[in-house]
Amino acid sequence: MELEIQRAIVKYGMEDLYDYSDVDVLIVGAGPSGLTCAKYLAEKGYKVAVYEKRLSFGGGIGGGGNMIPKIVVQEEVLPIVNDFKIRYKKAEKGLYVVDPAELIAKLATGALDAGAKFFLGVYVEDVIVRDNPPKVCGVLWKWTAIEMAGLHVDPLFTQSKALVDASGHGAEIVQIAAEKNPELNIFIKGERSNWSEVSEKVVVEHTAKVAEGLYVTGIAVCEVFGLPRMGPIFGGMLMSGKRIAEIIDKDLSK
Repeated sequence: MELEIQRAIVKYGMEDLYDYSDVDVLIVGAGPSGLTCAKYLAEKGYKVAVYEKRLSFGGGIGGGGNMIPKIVVQEEVLPIVNDFKIRYKKAEKGLYVVDPAELIAKLATGALDAGAKFFLGVYVEDVIVRDNPPKVCGVLWKWTAIEMAGLHVDPLFTQSKALVDASGHGAEIVQIAAEKNPELNIFIKGERSNWSEVSEKVVVEHTAKVAEGLYVTGIAVCEVFGLPRMGPIFGGMLMSGKRIAEIIDKDLSK
């Protein structure tokens, strides 16, 4: 039986890696904005893959507010919350509380049920860029365990029509693209200190394409555009994920 187990894992696992080496949309980061983006694009029929460097979903959701098991969303995000069938309880001043574990589980389930494919434990170390005109066309990646071990192993490639940086604080993918490819004209301003009321609005407004083929969503937007962070309120993250899905859909359907 051990042989059959081994062969099933290798055969079908490699088939997934082969099939998803060329995708419409590659999302780096399985946090709130990445999961939201994945659902809305996958249900439109796009071939969507999500790379997450950890072995779990959720990004910064799981810790709630300083390990207290509740996070906050605002009233205007309830249509998205309802799309994912997430339960909530009314708090004060147009705010609602959500259970972090349920939010993680249902965001992930929503994306999976829509058809998005997830690869956990994947570390993205570089982007693929072509010129005339300059365009981001995918990533170079290896398993996170290899990166953590410090082994010198050449990465593999994944090609994409749209690459989404949903990596969170630090905007890791946009940082790589900006540092190595000045012709992309990406200028990163750096995240500013907390101002929840402002950030929840401007993070959605600044969700955008930053170079041909490269998009940014969620808290990574704050890093790129010099916006304040927002703390344990996640409505802006969900709205940013939906907004970037709308932008990509418009671009890819041209």
